[in-house]
Amino acid sequence: MHHSSRSSPLLPRFSGDSAGKVETSMAPEKLSPSGNFTLVEATTSSVIVVVLSMTLGIISNMVALFILVNAYSRQRRRTKATFLLFATSLVVTDFIGHVIPGALVLRLYISGNPHPKDPASSDQMCQFLGGSMVFFGLCPLFMGCAMAAERCLGVTRPLLHSSRVTKTRTKLCLTLIWLAALFVAVLPCFNLGSYTYQDPGTWCFINVLNNTGKEDVVFVGLFSGLGFASLAVALVCNTISGVTLARARLRRQSCSHHSAKSHDIEMMVQLVGIMFTSCICWSPLLIFGLMTVIHSYKGATDLSDDRTLLVMGVRLATWNQVLDPWVYILLRRTVLRKIYLIAKCQAGLRTNKLGRWEPTSFASSEKKAVNQV
Repeated sequence: MHHSSRSSPLLPRFSGDSAGKVETSMAPEKLSPSGNFTLVEATTSSVIVVVLSMTLGIISNMVALFILVNAYSRQRRRTKATFLLFATSLVVTDFIGHVIPGALVLRLYISGNPHPKDPASSDQMCQFLGGSMVFFGLCPLFMGCAMAAERCLGVTRPLLHSSRVTKTRTKLCLTLIWLAALFVAVLPCFNLGSYTYQDPGTWCFINVLNNTGKEDVVFVGLFSGLGFASLAVALVCNTISGVTLARARLRRQSCSHHSAKSHDIEMMVQLVGIMFTSCICWSPLLIFGLMTVIHSYKGATDLSDDRTLLVMGVRLATWNQVLDPWVYILLRRTVLRKIYLIAKCQAGLRTNKLGRWEPTSFASSEKKAVNQV
């Protein structure tokens, strides 16, 4: 099967000959008649881009982790502490999921080692890298869903939440999430799906392009289905929580309730930020992966467009682990309060300027002139 696509600035290209030399040509990637990868040279600029991306992700996750741990240690409200435990676990998972696959991909960028002649083949590193991408992809989606469900219960049924949701059960839920994602990631070990090198040979993922079978279609369907289900549940729960909080605000409750609701609003703003980030970053990969494996299984001969979309989807998905921490860094109460005060101050200045031309100002000036006469 012949595939071709445009050159990727972030993915080096290696020659598949016996010498394993790095090609200097910047021609588009394609498979040779023998099925070898033809890969682009790992230029200094492309490696610098990858290193900067990894550095940004590491710094972002470390800053967010520091903020969350500090807030968790000072928090006395159990509902807020539960949310912070979820959020801290999510940032830790994002951090590890950014470092491990990123380090493996970077090694493939700069190693220059020849890959197997068969583009559908795999090795131990490919198996581990593919499994890591599935595991660290599902974990944030599962956690975002669990956080949204926990907040929905806390907002709509606070008494039930206070009696049922504890730190021990929260930790048990996190453990089950990690185990569920791990179970899906190791399914290829039981011959349900497979991980293979993906064009241009510097990363591994579920086999969606070469010699796909029913097992591959089922595996990709399971991966995409679980991802979409998590996003859908999070959307429903966040919508219910948002409507409930909006109604509570309109009722003008007491000051004590108002203070408690401010914590809920802060958590809801962060949850909505996480949900939108996950939707934007993960939806393309979930859709393109499913489309590609279906086209390949049906025997499509030209999958160049599918391959290009798949690479784009993976790149967007990797940014989820970089953007997630900024939700907690920027959407905190202190930051939101400062933004609100700045906006209020700007609105006040505009009101004062407009006030000079109000009818009352004309009346007062006219009255002043009469008194002077």
